[in-house]
Amino acid sequence: MVDQKYYTIQEAAKVLACDDETILAQIHSGELPAVNIARRLQSKRPTWRIAEGELGRWLLKRGKAANQEIASKQTKRPTPNQLG
Repeated sequence: MVDQKYYTIQEAAKVLACDDETILAQIHSGELPAVNIARRLQSKRPTWRIAEGELGRWLLKRGKAANQEIASKQTKRPTPNQLG
């Protein structure tokens, strides 16, 4: 069995070059799967951990979405006939 690395909110934010609130928002929206390990400790405040594999899948998904958004915003270059 392969051990999987788990990231804290702060570690994930550092890897993704964003802030903690962005990571938390993605977790709360359900877009970034994470595990609340505090539930096991019966804590009222969540302590999130993000599996390395889930972070990788989320990055790939975000990359594809960003590429599609960029492609949809790009305008077509005018043809020589349109330039006059």
